[in-house]
Amino acid sequence: MNAEWTPETLDALARFLRERGLCEGDLDVRRIGEGHSNLTFLVSDGVGRVVMRRPPPPPTPPGAHDMLREARLVHALRDTQVPVARVLATARAGEVLDVPFYVMSFAEGPVVTTSTPATLDRPEIRRQIGEALIDTLADLHAVDWRAAGLGDLGRPEGFNARHLRRMARLVADADGSPPPHFAVVEAWLAAHVPPESGAAIVHNDYRIGNVVLAPNPPGRVAAVLDWELATIGDPLFDVGYFLASVPEADSPRTPTEDLGTAMLEDGYPTRKELADRYAERTGRDVSNLDWYTALAFWKLAALYEYSRRRTLRGVGDPYYADPALVRSFLEAAHRIAGLDEPPAAPEDRPTEETR
Repeated sequence: MNAEWTPETLDALARFLRERGLCEGDLDVRRIGEGHSNLTFLVSDGVGRVVMRRPPPPPTPPGAHDMLREARLVHALRDTQVPVARVLATARAGEVLDVPFYVMSFAEGPVVTTSTPATLDRPEIRRQIGEALIDTLADLHAVDWRAAGLGDLGRPEGFNARHLRRMARLVADADGSPPPHFAVVEAWLAAHVPPESGAAIVHNDYRIGNVVLAPNPPGRVAAVLDWELATIGDPLFDVGYFLASVPEADSPRTPTEDLGTAMLEDGYPTRKELADRYAERTGRDVSNLDWYTALAFWKLAALYEYSRRRTLRGVGDPYYADPALVRSFLEAAHRIAGLDEPPAAPEDRPTEETR
């Protein structure tokens, strides 16, 4: 049994699903996905399968891991061009478990990260997959979010500058200054903040590893996953983040690019080809995309540094402990911005004892 489950909580989930006609027999619950944030489980009764999304075990920080907000957004997208799973049931904290959760339909197909499965493993199909990925992002940004009832989901005005300030606070020193290794690219980003290109639903973590592909040709997106960070903001923010997840041959890789190395295989579009296709589909000016891509790398550096500090205090995921992960993102941000390499982090500088 998974560490997240006890016989009592498993029985409570089974009763909840039976009452809604979503299962019949004993449950098999298996953790799926990469799992450094919200948790995803495949739930089967031997006949059918559903997927359950829940936050990590309590305590949950205020405002974090809002599963019912995520379920609301996925449900609102059900009749759009964006492929999503069907939300089947939701539960508030204390109603069934001590955390809120939702249950959705199971999307059949592979989640691709480091290699393309054999059924899709041809250059022309890989090309279709890459084009489907950017087309799906364009379809998401075309959704009328007000008509979908999502007008209160975020504040698109001033999104770029506000997001930059909010992420900077995660790693700022006590006096509000950025750490030395963050300072140069943060100053470059602050000096070049573009006006918003528009207002749209932004996924905020869109990459090949966060979609289910159709299992057979042609290359298609069957469902977009992991909507926990979605909000209303600048659509080019999503494009920059997606491009930051696409590795480039003969270039150092970040941990996020490591989760998409399949896209180095023959046939997948390059970053430039993806950006050009998005511009063609949407008519948006993408001349500032380097700023958004540098922002994505810098933001990931800030999130990893914040998590690294939590780990050092004994309250975080050990995955984040290595400072080289943070540096890889900062170096990528500097490359995109055309800056020299970032200064060494304080913990990387030689001391009297190590000289």
